[in-house]
Amino acid sequence: MADSVTADPATPVAARPTGDPLLVLSGVNKHFGSLHVLRDIDLTVNRGEVVVVIGPSGSGKSTLCRTINRLETIDSGTITIDGEPIPAEGRALARLRADVGMVFQSFNLFAHKTVLENVTLGQVKAKKVKPAQARLTAAELLERVGVADQAQKYPAQLSGGQQQRVAIARALAMKPKALLFDEPTSALDPEMINEVLDVMVGLARDGMTMVVVTHEMGFARRAAQRVVFMDAGRIVEETDPETFFTAPSSERARDFLSKILTH
Repeated sequence: MADSVTADPATPVAARPTGDPLLVLSGVNKHFGSLHVLRDIDLTVNRGEVVVVIGPSGSGKSTLCRTINRLETIDSGTITIDGEPIPAEGRALARLRADVGMVFQSFNLFAHKTVLENVTLGQVKAKKVKPAQARLTAAELLERVGVADQAQKYPAQLSGGQQQRVAIARALAMKPKALLFDEPTSALDPEMINEVLDVMVGLARDGMTMVVVTHEMGFARRAAQRVVFMDAGRIVEETDPETFFTAPSSERARDFLSKILTH
């Protein structure tokens, strides 16, 4: 397994210089019927930054994540990626989804394809990489996330933690500019959570731009440059992890932390 994965996960990821915007959301609103799930969201994620989004259930975290690569459309506002607005459809949207990879809580692997094929397919179909090179890249990435020995198995033969690590390798195979994680450990048994979080910490150390929706406060403490706290569709506060966990500025965040950190 790569050193970036096996590095001591308790050691905080060093802060990196920021100021080069990669993802910019401005005045974003989203409704599901009468429910106003995103309210005037303004958020900038700089290149190489790890932003962790936390908050109570129903606060809009996952919807925020899904709007960034247009899995959910927005009602108003703008979202730009590397200075370009999100395309509405077609090949340009497909290219965007290759540039901004997403890792879901439910893995979403192709059940009828082997692990190696899962990581190879997108490279060949979307990136037009030659199959031999795609297989080589896939093998390297499976080694990086610690599941190289599972390459010829099918997803159903893997544990949940192994499947999620394959899903991360599949996203990395597209050479994305950024990765979005929508509660990537919420479907895992407790003993499998750390093996996925360790891979994510390794990616953070390597400088991958990441937006992570999670309830894993330990990951937020050690891997994030910035914590974004949401409630009722709004960003209530955003600051560095040390400040957020020791001296949150809002009463709502203090109440949330008092409940979640005592369990």
